[in-house]
Formats: sequence, C-alpha cells, structure tokens
Amino acid sequence: MSRRRWAGPVLLALLLTTPLSLPATAADAVPPRAGAAEATSLVPLPSLSATTTQVASGLKRPTALVAPDDGTDRLFITEKSGTVRVYRPDTGLAATPIVDIKSAVDESGNERGLLGIAVPPDFAASQDLYLAYTALPDGAVTLARYRLDESRLEVLLSQEHAENSNHNGGQLAFGPDGDLYWSIGDGGGSADPLRAAQRLDTLLGKIMRIDVSRSCGELAYCVPGDNPFVGTPGAREEIWLYGLRNPWRFSFDDADGSLWIGDVGQGRWEEVDHLAPGQGGLNLGWSCYEGLEKFEGGDCVPGETYTEPVFTYSPYTGGCSVIGGRVYRGQEYADLVGGTYIATDYCSSTVWALRPDGAGGYEQAEIGEMPTQVTSIGATADGEFYVVNDLPGGLHRVSFAQEAPTCRVDRTVKAWGTGTTVDLTVTNTGTTPVNGWTLEFPLALGQTVISDWNTDLTQGSNTIEAVNAAHNATIAPGASITLGYLVEHTGDASSPPRFMLNGDACAVGD
Repeated sequence: MSRRRWAGPVLLALLLTTPLSLPATAADAVPPRAGAAEATSLVPLPSLSATTTQVASGLKRPTALVAPDDGTDRLFITEKSGTVRVYRPDTGLAATPIVDIKSAVDESGNERGLLGIAVPPDFAASQDLYLAYTALPDGAVTLARYRLDESRLEVLLSQEHAENSNHNGGQLAFGPDGDLYWSIGDGGGSADPLRAAQRLDTLLGKIMRIDVSRSCGELAYCVPGDNPFVGTPGAREEIWLYGLRNPWRFSFDDADGSLWIGDVGQGRWEEVDHLAPGQGGLNLGWSCYEGLEKFEGGDCVPGETYTEPVFTYSPYTGGCSVIGGRVYRGQEYADLVGGTYIATDYCSSTVWALRPDGAGGYEQAEIGEMPTQVTSIGATADGEFYVVNDLPGGLHRVSFAQEAPTCRVDRTVKAWGTGTTVDLTVTNTGTTPVNGWTLEFPLALGQTVISDWNTDLTQGSNTIEAVNAAHNATIAPGASITLGYLVEHTGDASSPPRFMLNGDACAVGD
C-alpha cells in the first residue's frame, strides 16, 4: 500500500564482504493499494513452508532469469560477465550461451555486469530480448535490445554511472500496459552523495517507463504521453517513480498489475513497496527516509510527500540486501500461496511471505530459507518459481507445502500515553516438548523496551530476542508459558505482527 507520509521538513552501500552482493553495497493523497491483490488462499502464512531443489549447476555468477512465453519451457539466465544461458527441464542447462555480449559489458567491481533481462510480449515473433548492463568503457548503466536472429546489440538508453561501481539497479520488466520498466540505483557510494534519488534531472535512483515498440524522433524508443513528468521543465520524461536507493528487483502482479519493489537499504532497513497499478510520479522517500525512519543527513525536500513501504526489516535479523520477488500466480501451489508475495535476502536467505489482509495491512511471515546468496526470483511461463544464486552458481526450483505451526502466540496489549505493556502467551502446539526456547519478533518503529518479565530479553534495532528463564525453559505439548515487556513508543503502540520460536514460525492469535 502506498499512503501519505510526512511532509519534508518535519519529518543500499552493500554491507557485504562476500563476493557479488549485486543488490546493494542495501500528489495529494497517495492512492490506496489495489484491492485485487487480496489473498486467494485461506492458508495462514505461518502454516506455509518454502523449500528449494537444485536443478542445474555450473552457472557463472547468475544475476537474473526470465521465461519466454513461446511454448518451449525455456528459462533464460543472465551471467554477470555478459552471457545468457538457456535451461530446459528436459535437457538441463545448455553449455553454449544463447547470447554473448562480453565485449560490451563492464564487469569490474562487485556490482557491475549484465544485470537484467526481459522478453517482450511479441517475443515468439520478434525474437528480441532486452538487456540491462553496465557498459564499457566507463560503467554507464545501459538498456539495449538484442536481436537473437541477427546476434545484434542495439543500445536504446544509457545513464552515466562512473563515480561509483555500486547501486546499478538493473531490473527490467514489461508492465501490463506493454511498456518496459527499468530500475537504476542512486549512483552508488554511501548515503546518496550525488543527491540523485530526489532529483528529476537524472535517471539515477529511479524506475523508468518507456515504449520500446517504436521510436520517436532521435530516440530509439518513445516516452508514453502519460508519464508523470512529461512536460516538466528540467525533468527526465522517462521517469516513472523516484526516491529509490537500489531497486535491484521489482515485479508486476500478473493478476492485478500492481507493482512490488524490493529496495535495498543503507544499513538499518530493507524495504518492500507495493503500489497500485498506474501510479506513476510517486516519491519512495530515499534519501530523506530509509524504510520508515528519517535518514540522518538525508535529502529532504520541503513540502514533499513520500510513499511508505508496506514492509521493512532490519539487518539485525542477519539480512543485508532484500531480493525483491514475485506474487505467486502459478497453478501447482495456488491453494497454498496464491496471491502471496515471496521475497528473500541475499545474506540471511530468509523467505519472506507477504499478503494483503483485506483491512489495509499485510500478513507477514518467515516461511523457510533459500539457498545462500540468491540474486533473483523468477517464474516460468506458467508461474512456477525458480531462483538463481550467486556462488556457487546454481538454479533451484521452489516448492511450497503446508505444515501446521508447532507454536502459537497470543497477545494482550495495554497502551497509554507513550507507554505499552505486551503480555505474550506462547503455546506449544506440536507433539514434542520444547526444552529451552528463544522467541524472536519485531517491534514497531519508535518502540523501545524499558523492562521485561519471565524472560531474558534483548533489543537490537527493532528486533527482539527473548530467551527463556530458568523456571519456564520447558514447554510440554499443549502447554503454555507467559512473558511480557514494557515499551516506550513515539506514537505506534501496535503489537508484534510475527513470531519465530526456535526458528519456526508461530501462528499468531489475538
């Protein structure tokens, strides 16, 4: 959901040392969320389990994957160096690339290279691919058309990006309107030193929208006439959204056309944005905000209205760079995860599940783990999920199952003024005793723990880790224990939305 936030004055530098952390080095009233994105499944998110099965190896630092809807069941997988490999379920990963543009690609630095790929709606007839990459000689972020039948690369649009090698974005996707959308990061470095994300005279820190089916004048593409900044003096008319840090992966919901964006954070917050279809011109907040929090030293424009993310999480959970995913619209698991958005994180490998709850909010849960260092989540033409991971370079099929949660947490909240007490009842709904426990959950922004009872509780950013006391370490099947805490808050007295007991998602009661 996008909604009105704070007006300006009152109110992702990847933190990895592991190889290829490509995602980061992490209007008057804003329109409401698209109602059509309501859940199509009644299975509670904590009852879901996501697992993966490796189906191919030998990829060299894969970055993205896409499926042409041409009846071939192929997946096209980009590799950082500038090649595109083909995978077929019946024959596996082809040894010879279908595309090789290494001579055009600057893969220096950890985050440069061939970053994104899209197939147009007319691919079966046109045999065109669209590629996003950093180009030689200076790392300019580049959009090009590759004609498979001619092995010819045609540059369409380029943005200078020489100051820093990180935050190149790189997602490409055709929207429900048939136009091509492309993301570019803020120019890299730390804390948006170019102040690019809030500027409209550059494509840095933006998502663009262009019509690549035709050309206009000297342009190899056309700018749709209803783009939000058409006719705005000094603005790049290709811009669709701005105020982004490094929107490494975004996607459109095939059912309602709404847009989901995973925007990598600076170091305190990773975020997911969900926008109703057709909502161009919105300001996603960076670098005035990181997630929901005011960013110290950020670029805040007086009188500006920003659009809130619908989900944030802290790197204190072990994450570092959100890998934006997709809404599941396949058939095999439709009764389980139909209408559910699935994302992950490059470092923690946590599988995040989000689903509009029909009341203006979102259900959320951790439902499993991906392989290490996933860089992209893609889908077949039929909507089934695959992921690629950076090192050691594999392709994995994603499966979902229903498993009854082995715990339930009920909440009793009493709020007053700037204080709130929360009593939690944790029930062992499994069949074996719990001998020693750790309960993990997030707090709302602005909540600070003052005291706690029946537990040894620590807070890191908004992440809570509550460990058993000596007298309540064992929870027999069917039995419950209680714990609680007192917080000060700055206006949001809401209770935690999700809980993990010893690493397993708990059902959430009252």
